[in-house]
Amino acid sequence: MSLTPEARIPEAGAPEARVPESVYARVREEVAARADRIWDVGLALHREPETAYEEHGASRLLADELEREGFRVERGVAGLPTAFTARAGGKTGGESEEGAADDGPCVALLMEYDALPLLGHACGHNLIAAAGLGAALAARAALAARAALDARAALDARAALDARAALDGGEDGAGDGTGGTLLAVGAPAEERGGGKVAEVEAGLFEGVDAALMFHPGVYDWRWAPLTASAQIRVGFHGRSAHPTGNPTEGIDALGALIQLFNALGVLHKRLPAGSHVQGIVTDGGRATNIVPEYAEGLFGLRGGTTAALEELVEELRTCARGVALATGTTVEVTGVGGRYEHFRDNDVLSGLFAGHLERAGIGMAEPVPGVYLGSSDIGNVSTRVPAIHPFVAIMDADGSDHTPEFAEAAAGPRARQVVLAAAEALACTAVDVLLRPEVPERAWDRFREKAAAGL
Repeated sequence: MSLTPEARIPEAGAPEARVPESVYARVREEVAARADRIWDVGLALHREPETAYEEHGASRLLADELEREGFRVERGVAGLPTAFTARAGGKTGGESEEGAADDGPCVALLMEYDALPLLGHACGHNLIAAAGLGAALAARAALAARAALDARAALDARAALDARAALDGGEDGAGDGTGGTLLAVGAPAEERGGGKVAEVEAGLFEGVDAALMFHPGVYDWRWAPLTASAQIRVGFHGRSAHPTGNPTEGIDALGALIQLFNALGVLHKRLPAGSHVQGIVTDGGRATNIVPEYAEGLFGLRGGTTAALEELVEELRTCARGVALATGTTVEVTGVGGRYEHFRDNDVLSGLFAGHLERAGIGMAEPVPGVYLGSSDIGNVSTRVPAIHPFVAIMDADGSDHTPEFAEAAAGPRARQVVLAAAEALACTAVDVLLRPEVPERAWDRFREKAAAGL
């Protein structure tokens, strides 16, 4: 049986508000009217891939599109030159523009747009950006049109015109009609470094009631099983010597690093599901006739939860210290970049998204138990505010992202269909958050339940 979006919200005592079907229909019309434009943006990003923190063209293109349609754009936010926010409505960090308390809901539509070195958009971030852009433009237009109709029904013709002018933002073009705040967030560097980690730390998501995005993939899954992750650098210091002339004077730092790999191989066998360690040697010495005085490895750690990741980091530290003690070396263990927290799905919101996507002919399933799809800095957002990160397939399940084939698919006809369907579903979910008071209330209730359970 096909479930309507309303049916996907858990039961509660308060009566539910309903969004008129005409608003959803208007969202579909707005997406359809912009379909070529949305897809052209996705293709433009695909043609000119930019890697982490270098997404100057992508950021400018997206911010310009939003500004052109009346969003109030702030560029270079969170200390990141290629990050931006675009706002329609009044809520800013939980307050209105006048600084008074604002109880209206705030929904954030997230856009990623960095590419992979050598592979381009082999993770499909051009599609995430295009869908987020399309959703923001369509939601704002549909909500403004609804507000204008309400004004016309209540006021005389002259007052209705004045109301419409107010919705369009008057001379500054910063109107909304949302009854809350619609926020578009440009999030760079997901593949390396974590732009959303910096944005969270800068307070960009304070006052946000729902953070929405989708990700292209090879499955149609309602939510993403994403682990917590960290990059850890381990450096061993020994003493150089000639391996035959005075071998007893040397302390082999590379030998210590190799022993750490052996110890981690034993550790790996008893790690819980979702946790693992993968390491590479980044410095193994300079010549075969010199005992290496320094050796360094870089280790990628993942945990099924953020707590499991923290435990694994401590296990790595313990192993490194033990090896140093056994080999007579000294060791330094340092983190590299920001840590990605595990993703906490908000099933109130992801259920709404799945229902709206179903209208576009794409059915969503639950993830396969025990399968993990990597890590993302959306995790750091999801552990602070209700969030969604569904996967929608642009390739069959025998494919994989981070491959040349996926990069090609990210500019193909199936990708166009997915982008437009995702833009529509994201916009309709944003409308639900802004127009149905019980949606953010129940989303926060569910968020708190999962947080209390450590999920």
